[in-house]
Amino acid sequence: METQKKRGNFSGSLGFVLAAAGSAVGLGNIWRFPYLAAKDGGGLFLLVYVVLALTFGFALLTSEIAIGRKTGQSPLTAYGELSKKWKWIGVFACIIPAMILPYYSAIGGWILKYMGDYFMGGIAAGEADAHFGGFITAQWSPIIWFLLFLAATIFVVYKGVDRGIERLSRILMPALLVLIIGISVFSLTLSHTDDAGVTRTGIDGLLVYLIPNFEGLTFNKFFTVLMDAMGQLFYSISVAMGIMITYGSYVKKETNIAKSVNHIEIFDTAVAFLAGLMIIPAVYTFMGHDGLSASGPTLMFKSLPKVFDAMGGIGTFVGIAFFLMVAFAALTSSVSLLEAIVSSLMDQFKIERKKSVVLVSAVTAVLGIIVCLGYNVFYFELTLPNGSVAQILDIMDYISNYILMPVVSIATCLLIGWVVGPKTIIDEVTLNGETFKRKGLYTVMVKYVTPVLLLLLLLQALGLILKAN
Repeated sequence: METQKKRGNFSGSLGFVLAAAGSAVGLGNIWRFPYLAAKDGGGLFLLVYVVLALTFGFALLTSEIAIGRKTGQSPLTAYGELSKKWKWIGVFACIIPAMILPYYSAIGGWILKYMGDYFMGGIAAGEADAHFGGFITAQWSPIIWFLLFLAATIFVVYKGVDRGIERLSRILMPALLVLIIGISVFSLTLSHTDDAGVTRTGIDGLLVYLIPNFEGLTFNKFFTVLMDAMGQLFYSISVAMGIMITYGSYVKKETNIAKSVNHIEIFDTAVAFLAGLMIIPAVYTFMGHDGLSASGPTLMFKSLPKVFDAMGGIGTFVGIAFFLMVAFAALTSSVSLLEAIVSSLMDQFKIERKKSVVLVSAVTAVLGIIVCLGYNVFYFELTLPNGSVAQILDIMDYISNYILMPVVSIATCLLIGWVVGPKTIIDEVTLNGETFKRKGLYTVMVKYVTPVLLLLLLLQALGLILKAN
């Protein structure tokens, strides 16, 4: 108990759920989920995603949170507590957030810059593409915004678990929900007549989003939808990067893990759904089906500014609300990434939080500056095994997200399913006599189904099956 007090802990289940949901709700929910939903048959994608969240996502989340609480350790040392031969998983689970945090914070800087732009009056549609290109290729501006975002992240983690992470999550997550619901409702009220005289409304966009499109559905097409939904879910719920193990280690023994996992799943899926509700009707109204083909930075920093401009005067206020909401989502995610590394060093080397934060932040700052310079001084292009053309940021994303993360999760499933046994996790979940209704499902998923699905994701990333989108 003394160790837990020294490491810190969440005050209760609500604080934990909000922090874990804050980590899970990130850029992927906002800039990739809507694109995939539009591409993969609307309601069909949503249905597959929900089924996977209740099975695949549930098994991964339950495993990692229970590992964290059972061992009272962050990933670097937690896996070794379960089995010394499998300690290597923890090393990779610590390397992953160390690779992601620099480029995630660089993108966080882009978001702050755009939020500032909208506070200053917005971006004209005709200038949107050049504005983004000019910004990221500038030598100093991206670095300054990156350092500002990183400083905010450092401040929260420096304050600790309850006074920093939990307090931030209790403020930002409800605020994020209010903003995303408000923008979603506004999107449904939109109407626009284009140059060809065709009128489209937000409700038309809603139907594109929600109604399942089975036209031309074949086994190969359904397999693509399955892979897209699984990839989106896997990269969205903050598993395989040490975060859920770290946050799990701060969970009190009396907290009901099964209920907490349910709440995290609901929160993350709801925000992803609302992101689609916010973006698809708005983009469809002003840009039609063509506009729905954009995702990632192109959607957020090029397409959406054009949509906000087309809204007229109110578009500036919608832009402010949108980038404020995205900044909240990015900050809660970056905080969890930094905390996973900081906590790992604290547990492994028995150093205090202050020293760990300073050390990790210094390394992150250097790597983040290199990422920022990857669009000018250090610019180059490399074709990845999945067929995409990459710069420094994309390469770090590919190695961490698409290679190391599936490897860590596959290894975790093998460790739990076949070495220490699912009973280890089940016993932790039912520690206080709680009912674990999905116990049978959990055992089947962690032993058989989940590792196979993760292997498919890894093969896709390596370009050996379906090319990744």
